[in-house]
Amino acid sequence: MALPRLTGALRSFSNVTKHEDYSEELADLTTKRSKLHAQLLKSDLTWKKIIKFVDDNLDTKEYQTVNGDLKAILQAAKQIVGAENGQEAIESGAVFLFKTFHGKECVGHDETKVIKQMFGPFPSSSATAACNATFRIASHFTEEQLRALIQLDEEQNGDNRVLFGKNIVFSFDMHDLDHSGELPVNGETDAQKNISLDYNKFLNNQLNHLQNYSDEKSNTKSLEKIDDSFLWCEVGKYLKESQGGNPGGPTTEDLCCTLYEILASTKSADELQNEIGQLAFKGMKRLNRIQSIVFETAYNTNENMLICAPTGAGKTNIAMLTILHEIRQHVQHGVIKKDEFKIVYVAPMKALAAEMTNYFSKRLEPLGITVKELTGDMQLSKGEILRTQMLVTTPEKWDVVTRKSVGDVALSQLVKLLILDEVHLLHEDRGPVLESIVARTLRQVESTQSMIRILGLSATLPNYLDVATFLHVNPYIGLFYFDGRFRPVPLGQTFIGIKTTNKVQQLNHMDEVCYESVLKQIMAGHQVMVFVHARNATVRTAMALREKAKNNGHICHFLSPQGSEYGQAEKQVQRSRNKQLRELFPDGFSIHHAGMLRQDRSLVENLFSNGHIKVLVCTATLAWGVNLPAHAVVIKGTQIYAAKRGSFVDLGILDVMQIFGRAGRPQFDKFGEGIIITTHDKLSHYLTLLTQQNPIESQFLESLADNLNAEIALGTVTNVEEAVKWISYTYLYVRMRANPLVYGISHKAYQMDPVLEKHREQLVIEVGRKLDKARMIRFEERTGFFSSTDLGRTASHYYIKYNTIETFNELFDAHKTEGDILAIVSKAEEFEQIKVREEEIEELDTLLNDFCELPAPGGVENNYGKINILLQTYISRGEMDSFSLISDSAYVAQNAARIVRALFEIALRKRWPAMTYRLLNLSKVIDKRLWGWVSPLRQFSVLPPSVLSKLEEKNLTIDKMKDMRKDEIGHMLHHVKIGLKVKQCVHQIPSIIMEATIQPITRTVLRVRLNITPDFTWNDQVHGSVGEPWWIWVEDPTNDHIYHSEYFIIQKKQVITKEPQLLVFTIPIFEPLPSQYYIRAVSDRWLGAEAVCIINFQHLILPERHPPHTELLDLQPLPVTALGHPEYEVLYKFTHFNPIQTQIFHTLYHTDCNVLLGAPTGSGKTVAAELAIFRVFNKYPTSKAVYIAPLKALVRERIEDWKVRIEEKLGKKVVELTGDVTPDMRAIAQADLIVTTPEKWDGVSRSWQNRSYVQKVAILIIDEIHLLGDERGPVLEVIVSRTNFISSHTEKPVRVVGLSTALANARDLADWLNINQMGLFNFRPSVRPVPLEVHIQGFPGQHYCPRMASMNKPAFQAIRSHSPAKPVLIFVSSRRQTRLTALDLIAFLATEDDPKQWLKMDEREMNDIIVTVRDSNLKLTLAFGIGMHHAGLHERDRKTVEELFVNCKIQVLIATSTLAWGVNFPAHLVIVKGTEYYDGKTRRYVDYPITDVLQMMGRAGRPQFDDQGKAVILVHDIKKDFYKKFLYEPFPVESSLLEVLADHLNAEIAAGTITSKQDAMDYITWTYFFRRLIMNPTYYNLDDVSHDTVNKYLSSLVEKSLFDLEGSYCIEVGEDNRSIEPLTYGRIASYYYLKHPTIGMFKDQLKPESSIEELLLILTNADEYTDLPVRHNEDQMNSELAKHLPIEVNPHSFDSSHTKTHLLLQAHFSHAMLPCPDYATDTKTVLDQAIRICQAMLDVAAHHGWLVTALNITNLVQMVVQGRWIHDSSLLTLPNIELQHLYLFRKWSQGQRKSVHGGYQGPIECLPELMAACEGKENVFASIVDSELQAGHISQAWNFLCRLPILNVSLSIKGSWDDAVQPQNEVPVPPLTTDTRDDKRWIKLHADQEYVLQINLHRTQMGYQGKQDSKATAPRFPKVKDEGWFLILGEVDKKELVALKRTGYIRNRNTVSIAFYTPETPGKCIYTLYLMSDSYLGMDQQYDIYLNIVPAQGTTEGTEGRSHLALK
Repeated sequence: MALPRLTGALRSFSNVTKHEDYSEELADLTTKRSKLHAQLLKSDLTWKKIIKFVDDNLDTKEYQTVNGDLKAILQAAKQIVGAENGQEAIESGAVFLFKTFHGKECVGHDETKVIKQMFGPFPSSSATAACNATFRIASHFTEEQLRALIQLDEEQNGDNRVLFGKNIVFSFDMHDLDHSGELPVNGETDAQKNISLDYNKFLNNQLNHLQNYSDEKSNTKSLEKIDDSFLWCEVGKYLKESQGGNPGGPTTEDLCCTLYEILASTKSADELQNEIGQLAFKGMKRLNRIQSIVFETAYNTNENMLICAPTGAGKTNIAMLTILHEIRQHVQHGVIKKDEFKIVYVAPMKALAAEMTNYFSKRLEPLGITVKELTGDMQLSKGEILRTQMLVTTPEKWDVVTRKSVGDVALSQLVKLLILDEVHLLHEDRGPVLESIVARTLRQVESTQSMIRILGLSATLPNYLDVATFLHVNPYIGLFYFDGRFRPVPLGQTFIGIKTTNKVQQLNHMDEVCYESVLKQIMAGHQVMVFVHARNATVRTAMALREKAKNNGHICHFLSPQGSEYGQAEKQVQRSRNKQLRELFPDGFSIHHAGMLRQDRSLVENLFSNGHIKVLVCTATLAWGVNLPAHAVVIKGTQIYAAKRGSFVDLGILDVMQIFGRAGRPQFDKFGEGIIITTHDKLSHYLTLLTQQNPIESQFLESLADNLNAEIALGTVTNVEEAVKWISYTYLYVRMRANPLVYGISHKAYQMDPVLEKHREQLVIEVGRKLDKARMIRFEERTGFFSSTDLGRTASHYYIKYNTIETFNELFDAHKTEGDILAIVSKAEEFEQIKVREEEIEELDTLLNDFCELPAPGGVENNYGKINILLQTYISRGEMDSFSLISDSAYVAQNAARIVRALFEIALRKRWPAMTYRLLNLSKVIDKRLWGWVSPLRQFSVLPPSVLSKLEEKNLTIDKMKDMRKDEIGHMLHHVKIGLKVKQCVHQIPSIIMEATIQPITRTVLRVRLNITPDFTWNDQVHGSVGEPWWIWVEDPTNDHIYHSEYFIIQKKQVITKEPQLLVFTIPIFEPLPSQYYIRAVSDRWLGAEAVCIINFQHLILPERHPPHTELLDLQPLPVTALGHPEYEVLYKFTHFNPIQTQIFHTLYHTDCNVLLGAPTGSGKTVAAELAIFRVFNKYPTSKAVYIAPLKALVRERIEDWKVRIEEKLGKKVVELTGDVTPDMRAIAQADLIVTTPEKWDGVSRSWQNRSYVQKVAILIIDEIHLLGDERGPVLEVIVSRTNFISSHTEKPVRVVGLSTALANARDLADWLNINQMGLFNFRPSVRPVPLEVHIQGFPGQHYCPRMASMNKPAFQAIRSHSPAKPVLIFVSSRRQTRLTALDLIAFLATEDDPKQWLKMDEREMNDIIVTVRDSNLKLTLAFGIGMHHAGLHERDRKTVEELFVNCKIQVLIATSTLAWGVNFPAHLVIVKGTEYYDGKTRRYVDYPITDVLQMMGRAGRPQFDDQGKAVILVHDIKKDFYKKFLYEPFPVESSLLEVLADHLNAEIAAGTITSKQDAMDYITWTYFFRRLIMNPTYYNLDDVSHDTVNKYLSSLVEKSLFDLEGSYCIEVGEDNRSIEPLTYGRIASYYYLKHPTIGMFKDQLKPESSIEELLLILTNADEYTDLPVRHNEDQMNSELAKHLPIEVNPHSFDSSHTKTHLLLQAHFSHAMLPCPDYATDTKTVLDQAIRICQAMLDVAAHHGWLVTALNITNLVQMVVQGRWIHDSSLLTLPNIELQHLYLFRKWSQGQRKSVHGGYQGPIECLPELMAACEGKENVFASIVDSELQAGHISQAWNFLCRLPILNVSLSIKGSWDDAVQPQNEVPVPPLTTDTRDDKRWIKLHADQEYVLQINLHRTQMGYQGKQDSKATAPRFPKVKDEGWFLILGEVDKKELVALKRTGYIRNRNTVSIAFYTPETPGKCIYTLYLMSDSYLGMDQQYDIYLNIVPAQGTTEGTEGRSHLALK
């Protein structure tokens, strides 16, 4: 293949560089503006030309007058331009004025604009003067003459300039502009040749266009007119569209000018057309040849590139071009979107990385791009990385970052450009790292289909085509190869060979030759660099050269010229600690090597570049790391010591080239010189190398093991096949194919296997075996599968080499001391290249004696001894003299810290407590450089050393000092003032207090609840601003084992508020019981910060052993006909019952005994329930069956099924009774089967005495009864206890059937449910109709999100291996996770051959479905056959997804955990991805209840299709053992009644079942809690089970609960301290199902006149809302939302659920935008409860007789239902009517057509007025609003309007009138009359008597013809609401509520009676009756009732007075 783009071909392009006019200047707008103006004015007419013109064309007389006018113009210009700008500016200003005004008579609007735009604000008088003068001058000339004058400039600077604009495309993507047809857009029409965006023309023509443009309607715009003002028009349009014409925005001129300045600056170097480029290349005149050649590809395409060019050819600028191209792609509307991209620049050395960081920071600063260094020296926090757009890093560091799938996933996905500098390092030992980075990046590009551009920069290489192939560069576009001819400075090369063989002579000769070469250059006045190959050789050579110079008398040539700068330099050198440096400098010599300190190195570099040093002797690192050129370069000797081989090897050719690259300084030299001095035998070797180079080979094989392990740990390689593919992305593969022999592949093998598949596989298998032997991976050779182990992951994350791990496996065990650990660490392979040098041994010896606290085996002679000594010296902060040791020591410290951390993780994973503790401490010891036994206060830099040593002498521990006062400490230290500081430091050392409580779950598992309270003071300087990390583990000291470990962070907020953190985990215990376990917490950063908590087992009582399971008998399956009822048989699709159903059939269908059935999910328990229901239908046809399911979703599912099967086919009534659906009493009374939720049934059965239907229940079926242990379990307990209680009272037995998953302690449940042995069926979990195979995989990682991300690949693989074509369900914990998981799966699919393999239907059909879907993410995922299912989806979307999945049209469904309960979709494979969810209440991740996980697994295996189901459970690795145990063994059910006992006691007290404390005790013994208390006492904190203890325990429980209830005003304990009385509050709480604290809060906070704002606050503070989740980052969302809402909330509580409730309700009333879909479902939750809580508030207010509060509460209820504020116009409750429509109603009046009926006239302000105006006619309503609304919307609004209830009210009073005289006992209340004095309206009543107010309500129907229903129309209320009314009778004067009555829906007529007492004192009073709707705003009515109260009988008046009482 011919090589593309060789240099010769490019020769002809060397003239590309004609950018001479690119002048350097500030990119400052104002200077640019003035330059531009100056240039404009200069280029055209000048003042001189005008004067000359006047002179030429006029005679002298006229000339006099004209001259005066000219002066006037100049004068005006001076005032406008400003005198300070100089004469020239004033003159050009005058020209401008002349041109502007030459055809005008007066200063018009347009002229003012033009001048203003040119000069800014100006005095108008001057403009007028100038205008007049110009007009006078112009009058002397003809039109033609003037035109000639004005056009003088057009010829001179006509259109010969390059036109801008031909490559400017305006983006209209934001606004759809309506183009007028003939508008030419950027060169599309031919007629448009003459478009010019020339500014002068623009100014000339502008005036014509202004008229043109303002007169928009004229369509006669000619092309010529529009052409050059195209921009003007477009900008104008754009402004009009975007600004909507709002004032204060930029004007068209401003924008045009700015655009011109950006586009038209004449200085534009053509290529760097745009602003961004110019800012970055500021100060550069032009690009050099190479840069110009690659410019097009680099700056204008996205191609991968490889650029091979000699050193010094300006490759950095090429990198700059690609960076700019990347930035330009992320500019939107002139703003750089900085969070969309990252650029990574990989530099081979830290020194180089630092240099590049500085370079790029400076260059990119004007663009606001942040550049940070990310290397071993410079760590960045996650936040810093996120805020940085460009990272400069070393290959190793970037490899580590991308190796962690965790945490930095997001980072590696944002990378859009990867720049690899010095790619030719591929053949060095660090090459493999580059290969693995590139391979990883390329695979990521392919798998995620994202665009990552790779730019490789390298020196000239011979086999650049191979490298290009490896980087995936298209050789015809992106490959550029420049040979030596392109060096910026040509190089003369000299080779000198030394012939002698004698070593000593050889050295002498070398020195001689070297000196001669140096001297020759120095004489010529050049600087020289001499490169040697060992650090000590630099000093030796420098000294030798200096000696020779002195001896030969040439030293004068070497001296630096004395000057002021030299003095400065001398001072700096004298300050250096380096002796040799100080010695050599005065003679003009210096040295430079990596062993020197950084500041010394930089000093030398500066001195050399400033010319103070003539000869610099250095090692090769200088050539690589620092760009420091010299005229001449001498390489002295080519032997270099290789630590790895332990011998001398030849200097590599790349090094030689790199060094030669430093010869010749581009700015100063015409050429450079390179000299190599070598031995004679090597001479030809180097000659050939430099003239014809050898190809570079790959070194990848050596580190194949490490890199393969990294990929396996990352999860990108999971089997041999993938590994083979992975190798094909490496450079190794490219070279193996090009040069097989080098890699040990014979020619024959290569011919047989040209793509080397077999060979790669062989390599992989060998390495796989090696890694498997080291336990770094598990390699199954049979299947070829790799799986990563903890050890392998640790090795990969901590970058530890395979050999080191082998060493560790051999030497590391659980019982090593600190000394042993250091010895092991010193033997790590990472330290191989550190060698012992002769000259260091002495110093090492002293270090060993002075600083080493631990033995250092190996001593000073061995390198591992040396490493140990250096590490200990480093910790002891010992000083070292020799610089080589200092640099070695830094290297050792850095690596040792990493290795010890890795060992810590290994020990933790191996669960060795002592070792883990030692290693964690040792790693802190290395980090802090403090031994563990010194005082922890040494970690504070503020304390002086003297004080610290005193503390240590006095042996003052931290704990002691905590208890001492500051002055005591001060006295002990003999330094009084320091006491305070010490005390502060003591309290800043992190410390925590731990309290543990334990609960046995079974005999082998304990649950530990650990409360951790921070006990230190926070200081940002010391602790940072985030949190303090801790490790915590539970250790068993006797068995030396860790049972549980986790990492947690104590947040700053928790420390400040001293808020405890709760950790809950489970640990195993073994019998015989150990005496104790320790919980140990150790700080991750601080020495001496740790805490221990002892778990004592002395008083632990283990729960009873569980009884065995029921065995499944081998019975003949029963046929369906066994039911004996044909109508039942047809309900089943199957012919025979399954084995479980067969076994329980008789008990359920033919007996009445209670049954408990425990069987795994999916074993047909619903059929069992139906059998029991059928029995009731057969035997007790008048009774009812109640089926209780724990979730509304389950109820819905049952209802949908049974409505069809039982109601339609059997004719039995089925009724749903949930919070969402409340049927009326009639429906319930008629029902045969009630399906309900526990809470609802509890609420209903609380008042069972007066609800007959509750007493008619014959069977209670409780599904999922194992949820007793859940937080909602207590309700179930109460229901069952109450049922048993009711049946014992009514003496009608109620059968209880409990259904559950397999239980551990079924016997307890059975005892509690009164079930004998016959009714108890508890099968084992394994008895599933479809057997289940479970796989559990653990995943490491502290943090939730990254851990979830790392589970995606395994999930994908699980689908591939377990269920490639059958349906799969994936359960995740949150809506966000459904989305992230789906997107990741799509990315993995993209790499497959058939990415849409999971879509099981025609793509076109699917597209039709996708169109109907609302959710944008769902649209994307469905196309790939992946569905998502969560509560945030729209109802219709959910249904769509469900149908697609059930019908197997899509294969994968990702759902939140609720789906497991709610809907029965079985699948073949279930993946539970993570077992924690974020709990908004405690704001952390908590585990799912085990029942949920079982429920999810239960969905695996479809009885119809599969013979087995599969479940894959992905868990946090520390929980793996727990799940292993309980997923196969059933989990015991404990009671959680304790937390809510008070509420349930209150309910029973209110119902009258409990009247004394003894009753309460008895009540508790009915509960399940009591059973478990006896069985597992420790779980409930009971010490033993003796009769007395239990009694005491229970009575204290009762006392505590009653005390709480008394505190909430719910009950009253009698005088005798035994009896209990319910109070009104208690009844209210029980009736409305509220928690008692809520009612207590109402009592405390409601006031006689609470405003709506106050009521809203009280409502949202209800306890019921504490459970509303506040998820991650929602506090920010809440604070954002609060800004848009009218009522302020407490700004410090945005993370409180009550505040969130408050905001959601406000948003509901304000129709505010919610920040995310979750908030919509949360609002639904909030509204669900709101009405109930408000009703209770209303009862409290009524109980107190607070009229104002009561009315406000009814208003609040209306607001909640209609979702509007009360002060909004009630018209806004009409659907589709918004604020901007209200004017329609105001302006409407019936003036134009008088109505016959005298209907309503005048403006309409509220709903009743509107209804009156419409008179039931839709067309009237339509006529009001049709100008603004569409027909569909109008009919929606009308539907609402015509259903509104209009009630006619008539009142009458009944009472105890005189028995004797009058038979009539009803007095009508007169309607409103005008006259208050009219006696007729005052009704006489007796004082202090009970009367009844009778209210007749009559509903008048508006124009609504449809079927009436009792439901209120409330479009914004989430559930169906019955329309109802509150009738409130009150006395306004006293603000007192007299009576309150609720009434339901009024269908036609209804009569309501309210009883009330008349006041005790006679006199007149007015009562007001309020008729308040509970559903609508604005429909309320009020009536006054005038009463005249007269004294009752027995008073003075006698009988007469009373007989006339009727009406007076």
